[in-house]
Amino acid sequence: MGLPKTHRLRDRKNYRAVYEQGIRRYSPHLTLIALSNESQADALSSPETKIGISISKKVSKKAVVRNRLKRQIKSVIRTNLPWIKPGWKIVIVVKPKAIECKYEHFLRELEELLKQTKIINGY
Repeated sequence: MGLPKTHRLRDRKNYRAVYEQGIRRYSPHLTLIALSNESQADALSSPETKIGISISKKVSKKAVVRNRLKRQIKSVIRTNLPWIKPGWKIVIVVKPKAIECKYEHFLRELEELLKQTKIINGY
């Protein structure tokens, strides 16, 4: 089960805007790039948080491995979705070291990155 459609970042222009203007936070296996909708003109049209995952062939040549990593990250995002503030565009970039990473590591790292950027409610 993937992310709900309302929370998916799809358009190339949205990815480009996040990459160019977003704030970056790093961990050993992930990079989080986040852009607040307050700085965008379409803040009223899309109050939900939009999330995208970027994983290149540098991580693994095998699509099976890349898709497994995506499924694990989507699962972590789904568990944290109730606490994520609305109005953000987030891109999660997976680093090549992530192949050896387990679900619990992704959970801890992603929660820490979201706390650093103050995207999770209460932080």
